[in-house]
Amino acid sequence: MAKKKPINISLKKVVIDAILDKKGNDVVCLDLRKIKDTPSQYFIITHGDSSTHVRAISQNVIDETTKLGLQPYHTEGGKNAEWIIVDFVDVTVHIFYRDKRDFYALEDLWSDGKKTNHTE
Repeated sequence: MAKKKPINISLKKVVIDAILDKKGNDVVCLDLRKIKDTPSQYFIITHGDSSTHVRAISQNVIDETTKLGLQPYHTEGGKNAEWIIVDFVDVTVHIFYRDKRDFYALEDLWSDGKKTNHTE
């Protein structure tokens, strides 16, 4: 199995700053690099207080990364805005509506990853 390339730290920082700029709640970064066969090197997880808030966070992540020439590989969930995924391959951003975050509990599911909380 080929080693994964180290991720550019600035992408994580830009994503986290974009989330915090839109007042994303409980911002968490899970470092999954030491876990075998993960879909991404990092999961960045947050939630919004409404579908409008979830969409605004997602759009700000896309806008701020696009300014650096980084386009998401894939996005999913924008229509209902209960769980929007913005996938940059090595960094996957999960933006939930509060109830969905509790229901899917990604932090528990991927608890083997190193968890870092982020605040302003």
